[in-house]
Amino acid sequence: MLSVRSLFTSIVDNDDSYRLFCSIAASGEAQGGWENGRIAALVPPSQRELAPKIARHGADEDKHGRIFTALLRKRGLEPVPVPADTDYTMLLERAGIGLAHSRLRRDEALSEQDIVTYLAHSRVTEQRASEQMAVLLRYFAGHPEIGRAMRVISRDEDNHLAYCHEELLRLAAAGHGRAIHRVLRACAHAEIRVHRDVSLAVMARMGRILHWPAPTAALLRFGIHLTYLYDRLHGWRRMTTLTMPARRNALGTTPAAAPQTAV
Repeated sequence: MLSVRSLFTSIVDNDDSYRLFCSIAASGEAQGGWENGRIAALVPPSQRELAPKIARHGADEDKHGRIFTALLRKRGLEPVPVPADTDYTMLLERAGIGLAHSRLRRDEALSEQDIVTYLAHSRVTEQRASEQMAVLLRYFAGHPEIGRAMRVISRDEDNHLAYCHEELLRLAAAGHGRAIHRVLRACAHAEIRVHRDVSLAVMARMGRILHWPAPTAALLRFGIHLTYLYDRLHGWRRMTTLTMPARRNALGTTPAAAPQTAV
């Protein structure tokens, strides 16, 4: 019987599918680390206090990339090139979401609007990352090979999401509210399309590796399209709301608890 647990277990248990899964994850995390590192270096003077938090965000992403690479090598495997149609971060950039890499490569300070764009993009993508890690954690928290890695990464993704909420609320209070909600909505609608396309591409490759029967592959495609339809009609709203997180200053040195307040 097909289930989320059996699906992920089949991917983890097979060296070839596990190799592809970890390679895609490591590449995406490393890309996120580079992007955050460049943004931290280019923060405008008016947002200078954000630089250490952005740098920590990037350091966490780099760490996640190293974790996935280490998981591969622990099994005696090497990373494989990431197929273009499974490259989530690059496909988002091509869709015009977030800050373009050509902009980040220039040694020129960003604007406050650039920081709004960065944080809104991160709020949407970290929502997806937090949800996906929560699913993996549900089934693999106690797994002897990947359990510890899933716990570490899931905690970090939750912190990244909390940080994005808090900083966007701060910028909204400073007068950027309309811009924030406009960018959040555009990012969310682009992300759900890219997520659908990447999911279809990844599952197609996994299916070929694992020799899934046609009905199984068709059922997974149907599930991906159903998720996309839900996100397009309603689910995108969870990516665009802002709520003060229970854990404040999640990427700072002294996190403190606070009551949740919806905005």
